[in-house]
Amino acid sequence: MKLESILLGLLAQRPSTGYDIKKFLDVGGRFMRSNTQMSQVYRVLGAMEKAGWVEHSVETRPGATDAKTYRLTESGLTVFLDWLDSPYLPPSRFQDADFQVRIAFAGFMSREQALRLVETELTAREEQVLRYRNRDRRFAAVPTVAYDGVLADVVAEWGHRSAAAAVDAHIQSLRLLRSALLDLPENSSLAAYLDRFARDGLLAAGPSLADHDVLSESIQG
Repeated sequence: MKLESILLGLLAQRPSTGYDIKKFLDVGGRFMRSNTQMSQVYRVLGAMEKAGWVEHSVETRPGATDAKTYRLTESGLTVFLDWLDSPYLPPSRFQDADFQVRIAFAGFMSREQALRLVETELTAREEQVLRYRNRDRRFAAVPTVAYDGVLADVVAEWGHRSAAAAVDAHIQSLRLLRSALLDLPENSSLAAYLDRFARDGLLAAGPSLADHDVLSESIQG
């Protein structure tokens, strides 16, 4: 997942400083991309500014370093929206951030676009399970040093079963999201979706957005 796609999406939500973006990526957006450095954020922002995708204004702060606030240009917004609507090719690992980053910017999509994205991811994962769940996982190890074959097999079996459970949970969550997007009326409230997810057992991982004042402050953390 390119950092520039994430930054374009964040700036499409609101103008922000490089510091604000880094703070968000460290906390609220930590699952979009791992270990993003401040130098990387500013390097990509600089490259996007040279390309004409972003521009900045400087806010003078007495007694502190001047702050550069970046915002998208019309060209940058076009690049972002074109990327968001471009064909999604699911990676072999569902844990990779490609799908999660795209769906995180669902506010810029139509319901049809969001459904198309969910359907593509769902179909890919269902096909993976059918093709590979019962594959021959045996590997004839011929080590030249001390090797505990039983321990290796125990860990391999644990890894297979854990991964299978994780992808099954991912598939189920996609099915529930698809169902909610199909069944709920257009312009349904957040509460309506949360009620639907709660009934379907999707709300099991901590507080929701409704429990935090982050809908208008997500970038600043």
